[in-house]
Amino acid sequence: MRKLVYFVHTSLDGHIEGPDGEFDWPAMGPGLSAHSQELNDRADTLVYGRRVWDMMSSYWPRAEELSDHPHDLAYAPIWRKTPKIVFSTTLEKAEWNTEVIGGDLAERVTELKSGPGKDLLLMGGSELATALADRGLIDEFHVVVHPVVLGGGKKVFGGGVRTDLRLTGTRTFDERAVLLTYEVR
Repeated sequence: MRKLVYFVHTSLDGHIEGPDGEFDWPAMGPGLSAHSQELNDRADTLVYGRRVWDMMSSYWPRAEELSDHPHDLAYAPIWRKTPKIVFSTTLEKAEWNTEVIGGDLAERVTELKSGPGKDLLLMGGSELATALADRGLIDEFHVVVHPVVLGGGKKVFGGGVRTDLRLTGTRTFDERAVLLTYEVR
């Protein structure tokens, strides 16, 4: 059975974006970029909620025009070729090898997880992650804590059902970020 892996960047004070929606603070050094590639190698499908999809689809199709950062240059072609799913009740269609799925979230994710293929990689966001965690559908949590305090903004998880997790690993990347890996108990 495929796993649903949630990969998210957070500030030390538990925010995935700053008070004004800024996401300019995660530092992708070589070590963290390598871990991101490890996760991409495990997965054959990227999963997004609509808001994160909007951000990703506005950047990655033309990342090479916007950045010369080694991580961006390496990841952009991977992003473009990898199948993507956006869970949304408002978006009707999306480009870049992307399927838009509405309807019953638990039913659809259960179908995806029981189908053939590699893992599903949920990239960032809090609303979809909270909804999936509340339904017990996330199998692994890869939480990267960056050494920044944002003082407000969107939390990693909104209010929801309590989820008991078991720590399965920790790693430090680039003498800066710390990865906490969890599975559901």
